[in-house]
Amino acid sequence: MQTTAFTSFDSLGVSPTLLRNLTKAGFAEPTAIQAQAIPHALAGRDVLGCAQTGTGKTAAFVIPMLERLSGTPKGQPRALILAPTRELAIQIQATIDTLGRDLQLFATTVVGGADMQAQVRGLRQRPDIIVATPGRLLDHMWNGTISLLAMSILVLDEADRMLDMGFAQQINQILDAMPEERQTLLFSATMPNDLARLAQASVKDPVRVMVTKSATTADGVTQAVHHTTHDRKNGLLMSLLQSESDTVLVFARTKHRADRLGNLLDSAGHRVAVLHGGRTLPQRRAALEGFRRGTYRVLVATDIAARGIDVANIAHVINYDVPNCPEDYVHRIGRTARMRTTGRATTFVTSEDQEQLRAIERLLGQAVPRAEGSPVSMSVSPRPDGHAPRSEPERRRRRGGSSQVWSQSADGGSREANGGIKNGSDLGPKS
Repeated sequence: MQTTAFTSFDSLGVSPTLLRNLTKAGFAEPTAIQAQAIPHALAGRDVLGCAQTGTGKTAAFVIPMLERLSGTPKGQPRALILAPTRELAIQIQATIDTLGRDLQLFATTVVGGADMQAQVRGLRQRPDIIVATPGRLLDHMWNGTISLLAMSILVLDEADRMLDMGFAQQINQILDAMPEERQTLLFSATMPNDLARLAQASVKDPVRVMVTKSATTADGVTQAVHHTTHDRKNGLLMSLLQSESDTVLVFARTKHRADRLGNLLDSAGHRVAVLHGGRTLPQRRAALEGFRRGTYRVLVATDIAARGIDVANIAHVINYDVPNCPEDYVHRIGRTARMRTTGRATTFVTSEDQEQLRAIERLLGQAVPRAEGSPVSMSVSPRPDGHAPRSEPERRRRRGGSSQVWSQSADGGSREANGGIKNGSDLGPKS
C-alpha cells in the first residue's frame, strides 16, 4: 500500500488541543503504525492493523477515536474498546484519561473481578467511551446497564488473544448488538487464520496497515535459548538474576508455578511480585504498579502479562517455561525493547520443549540463537526398558486418556483445540 511519510502528529491532522495533550504525555513523533493508521481512522475508514508489540498500537486507535468523538454530541457512550485482559483494559483507560482530558472526553472500564455496582455508577456518569473485557460487558448488557445501540466506533484490541482465550462466541454476540453503520478498528501483533475470519465479519472495506509481517519481533530484542532440564531451571534462573541488576519479567506456564517461583525468589532476597488470574484485581494492580514504579525488580507472571504490560525499560524477559502457542512467544518477548529500545529475551528449553521451539522458529522464520554456555540440547533419560521416551500423545493414550491435544490457557487452565476452556481460568469468558 502506498503511504505518505508523516513525521509529526501535526501533519497527521490532529487538532491543537490533542496535540498539546500528546506533547504533555511525551509523544514526540508518530510511530510507523500510528503514522499509517491514524489518517485513515480520522477519515472514518475501517482499519485492520498489524505491527510488532510495543510499537504504539494503543495510541494508533485512541488518538483518532478522541478526535472523531470530540465533534459529536455527548450524552451516552459512543465508542467501545474490547480488550482480552483486565490489565490491558486498565492501561487503555489510562491512555484515554491522559489524552482526552482537555477534550472533555471520558471513559469508564468494565472488567471482571471489579465491583459491579461501582461500574454501574461509572456508567451512570454517561462516559463517552467504554473499555471492556467481553464477559463483563455481556453481564452489563444482560442486566440492561449497557446499550450498544448508539455506538459509532468499535475497537478490537489484541483480537487474536481474545479468540485464543475462547471469546469468539462473546465477540459475535457483541457484534450482533452493535449498529451496522459504525467504524471498526482491529489491531494485533499477529494475524492467524481465525482472526482473518473475524476481520472479514467485522470490518467493511478496511485499510490494511501491515507495518511488519505478522509475528515479527522487535529489532532491539536479543534472543537466546538455554537448553536445560527441569531440575536445573531454578539454578539457571538464580544465576541470570544475580548476573544483572535491571528489571526482569519471568513467564511461567501455570498459576501454581508462578506462585512457587515468587516464593523462591522472595526467599532468596529478590524484590519480586507475582501476577496471574488467581489473584484479586487489587493484587494484580499492586503487582503491576509496583513493578512499573520499581518497587519490585522482578515480576513473575503467567501469559496474562504477555499482553497489556506497558512498563518502560524492562531489560530482560525470561521464559521459564516455553509457551505452548508460538504467537505468545512473540508477545512475551515484546514486553522488552519497546518503543525502539533494546532488551534481552532468554528461553529455557528442556528436551520436552523441542517441538514448541521448532514451532516458534517456524513462525519467526529463523532459528533462535543458543545462549553462551548452553549445551546444544539436553537429552532425555531413556525409559527403564531401554526404549526411547514416549511422546506426550502416546503417554496420554497409555493412560487411557484422549489423544486430543490440549494447551495451557493464558492463566494455567487447559484449553481444548477448538477454543473451549477446561479447569476455568479467569481469562475465559468470565473476564
